[in-house]
Amino acid sequence: MPPELTGAGFDGERRVLPRELSDFLIQFSIALHRYAMYPEGHPSLAPTTEHALERLTHLLRSRDTLSLGVARNQLVIEGVATDPKNAVLHELAGRLHRHHLGAVTFLRGVTISELHTVLELIAAEADRTGQPIGLDIARHAGSWPHVRLYPLTYDRLQLVDQDGAPPPDDEAESRTARTRAAQLWIGLARAALAADHDSDTIGLGGSGAQSNDDDGDERLSDPTEIARAIDQHRRDAAYDQVIVGYMLQIADELKGGGTAESAALKRRVSQLVSTLESGTLGRLLEMGGDRAQQRRFLLSATEGMAVDAVLELVRAASTVQDETISDSMLRMLRKLATHADTAHGQRRVLADASIREQVAEMIRGWSLRDPNPDEYRRALKAMAVANPIFAVAPERQYLPEPRRVIQMAIEMDAVGEPVFRAADQLIDAGELPWLVETLNEAAAVPTTEAIWAHVATPARLTEILGATPLDVDLLGLVADRLGLAATDPLIDALTGSESSQTRRVILQRLAALGPAVGPNLVRRLDDPRWFVVRNMLALLAELPALPDGFSAAPHAEHADARVRREALRILLRDAETRERGICMGLADSDERAVRLALTAAQQGCPASAIPLVVACATQGTTSDQRVTALRLLGSVEHHLALDTLLAMTAPRKTFFGERPPAKTREYLTALLGLHTWSEDPRARQALAYAARSRDPEVVAAAVGGRALGENA
Repeated sequence: MPPELTGAGFDGERRVLPRELSDFLIQFSIALHRYAMYPEGHPSLAPTTEHALERLTHLLRSRDTLSLGVARNQLVIEGVATDPKNAVLHELAGRLHRHHLGAVTFLRGVTISELHTVLELIAAEADRTGQPIGLDIARHAGSWPHVRLYPLTYDRLQLVDQDGAPPPDDEAESRTARTRAAQLWIGLARAALAADHDSDTIGLGGSGAQSNDDDGDERLSDPTEIARAIDQHRRDAAYDQVIVGYMLQIADELKGGGTAESAALKRRVSQLVSTLESGTLGRLLEMGGDRAQQRRFLLSATEGMAVDAVLELVRAASTVQDETISDSMLRMLRKLATHADTAHGQRRVLADASIREQVAEMIRGWSLRDPNPDEYRRALKAMAVANPIFAVAPERQYLPEPRRVIQMAIEMDAVGEPVFRAADQLIDAGELPWLVETLNEAAAVPTTEAIWAHVATPARLTEILGATPLDVDLLGLVADRLGLAATDPLIDALTGSESSQTRRVILQRLAALGPAVGPNLVRRLDDPRWFVVRNMLALLAELPALPDGFSAAPHAEHADARVRREALRILLRDAETRERGICMGLADSDERAVRLALTAAQQGCPASAIPLVVACATQGTTSDQRVTALRLLGSVEHHLALDTLLAMTAPRKTFFGERPPAKTREYLTALLGLHTWSEDPRARQALAYAARSRDPEVVAAAVGGRALGENA
């Protein structure tokens, strides 16, 4: 039996998919994997297809259709978004997504021939063929009566940008993030407008609905139109579940924030929530199940949506849960929201964070019929106590805490010993991440620069690199601030760290420093440890230009093959050292070093390397090495190349006369190579002799057959 598969429900908790859906997804994934591995007609494909069809038929006995919504790394099936960390479902979703498919629907009555054709089509990797199914969906429409494929519509990604303008062509911005935000909004919009389409669209959560006119496109981009469609739709559990599913995914997406697309998505969804009628919001919240689940959704919305939308959700939730909020509380929250909306700069950020924190605390304490939550009631009670709770020495009663000192110093642009002392206290208390993040977000005033100079030092970077686990974000901020001064601490940590993840992060940071880091790397090449030398050479290979006076040739003779390979890569990339690198690689005892040299020689083989290529062709340690060398000899016009190919194809003299050589990959490759010298009488004679063979592959090679070339 397959393992239980989990997904995310309305509450954001892990949920176990029903066994029958788990069985089908596992079998469908196995079938796609085998279709991708084996050629058409392989005996393993038919049983796999039959098993997948058996699971699918069992599911369709109790439903008319079964729909799989496709995201980048997860599926949506019957209202549950699968766990993107599940390897099986992650791979299945990724394969469908690479074909630009938004959803797949199976209808009752699907046949084995339909399923076989669909599996064969999807199994072909879109990255290799260059023909994603979703980009040519018209050619496949109607091919299978009981299977429907719905494309993603990347032509409408501009819908999530402000004012309807297309997104900028910024190479530094992640296209994946833009696609994700656009997919979520378009999916929600189409699901809401599903009443205008057939019933299958609802089952897909809107992924497949297509709008065929300009008016449809305008409705997709208008949150007011979407809200009106949801308000006017009849109460239907399937429809509501689809809308809630998209709201859940959008709430998760908005937690990350940071990009222009996320901000645009936040504005649209917040306008949508604010426009929905109170009864409609309550109806959607009821889909969340018990109070704990509804509360978790509200907490997620509190982190990502606009404050006005959050307050509307809280007010609707109070009606659903029959736990009213006092008018005074609502007025206070709305007033705080106004301050958060009208303030500027850092004050606006702090006001927004404060109201979200207050709403979250209220939701967590929302468990009794008392209109005042527990935490709020306790706070009121505490404020009414006349006597102080904690006894504090008079001289320390009004001592400011370090965070407040830093914030006041930045706001007032004033710096002094108390500020540096507060920074040290924060660092000693383990609050360096907060301090660095605050400095990074603050304006570049003299006070900020002075605190940065006190905090961002090579010694501090060494402490960050020595922490377990490594705080990658903190490392990046401090390293960026230090610039080249971060080189030595990074290299020291690279040579001493036992964590492969830490070493990988450090290598990326060093490579990002650019060509100026080159001399520091060269100085470390004298280290006796092979892995240090290997890493330094690998970093040097990433630089656009090598340091003046540096030569990788001495390291191409290192005792460790891993070091030699990195040195060869440097030699092979430079036109002045390429010939030497090819010769040194071909003469190396390491098979992978030889492979590097042979690959480089295919782009132009120097005459000095021909004897070494001949040695590889005749004495190579592996068949692949010998065949590669023979192919190379077949592409160069040199007498040694011709002599070697003739020797490889010459008949063998025996007691009973001449006999052709044994049919090997090397023999067939040598025959193909002789066609380069088709004007030479010796080459023509050897090819004519081979053409008289009774073996069709030998004959094909002798006449230059394409099929044989592929086989060889």
